[in-house]
Amino acid sequence: MKIELIRALLGAALAATCAAASAQNFPAKEVTLVVNYGAGGNTDVAARAVARGMEKSLEKPVVVQNRAGALGTLGPSFVAKQKPDGYTIGMVTYSTIAITPHLLTVDYTAKDFEFLAGVGRYRYGVAVRADAPYKNIADLVQAAKTGKGIFFGAPSAPNNLALLELGRKTGGKFEQVSYKSGSETVNALLGGQVEVIVQNPSDVMSFIKAGKVRLLASASPVRWPELPDVQTMKEQGFDVEIDSWLGLAAPKGTPKMVVDKLQASMLQAMNTDEVKQQFVNAGVDPTALSGKEYNDLLIKGYETMGAAIKAANLPRIQP
Repeated sequence: MKIELIRALLGAALAATCAAASAQNFPAKEVTLVVNYGAGGNTDVAARAVARGMEKSLEKPVVVQNRAGALGTLGPSFVAKQKPDGYTIGMVTYSTIAITPHLLTVDYTAKDFEFLAGVGRYRYGVAVRADAPYKNIADLVQAAKTGKGIFFGAPSAPNNLALLELGRKTGGKFEQVSYKSGSETVNALLGGQVEVIVQNPSDVMSFIKAGKVRLLASASPVRWPELPDVQTMKEQGFDVEIDSWLGLAAPKGTPKMVVDKLQASMLQAMNTDEVKQQFVNAGVDPTALSGKEYNDLLIKGYETMGAAIKAANLPRIQP
């Protein structure tokens, strides 16, 4: 019995030594960055900018892998289940932690992650086709009060929350159609499958410039710098706005030494003018929050959004 105990203790000590050595030498190979939305959207663009920036300090490839679906929850679900060694990390957004779990069933919580950094703040806008009869939010609300209502496209929360909340506060009927990415949502608008979308600048600006899409309002607390004459929803008399953040996380249990290296690499990337400009181009305001700061923001957001969703009596949604 004593020999077995000694062997067990030696095995545990050896495993701990190997783990410490592995963390000390991290990264010894490429790191996979899982993006929870489809390629080409603003989250994907921002993730690839961060990945390229991290490669410079880590001196190893950071490979982006898209795992879209279920309103952005498939990516975090996958990351939470991976080996906690730092070689698989992922984009974990405000919506997937603080909002979506109140609206559909997910198999993770904030406690399943080691948050690495907060890197950006999204901007949103309500957009329609250029040939649509709606010129402002009041026109849209009036149409939503008719018998058929309005179908809108959204790839995730909080994109869907703006119009669901608008409908609740005005009595208008807005029906959601879900898509895997911002680009798919815009294509649905252009193809006539939906009448309105709530998307980010990177998804719609090229179509606005081409005269195919019109922005009715900023759904964020501020106007878009690209279209400063377009008012926010609140400025147009409707008490609705949405806010969301972008950050990165590793599976719970990732060694602190590895977490520290990844966080330092991300924050170093976010402090470069090149990465900041790519974020701005994608319609994401760059930030540089520590892992703890981002964790605290998400925990508070989960409580705040839960109360808001309950008060609004928003329905459960299907991915």
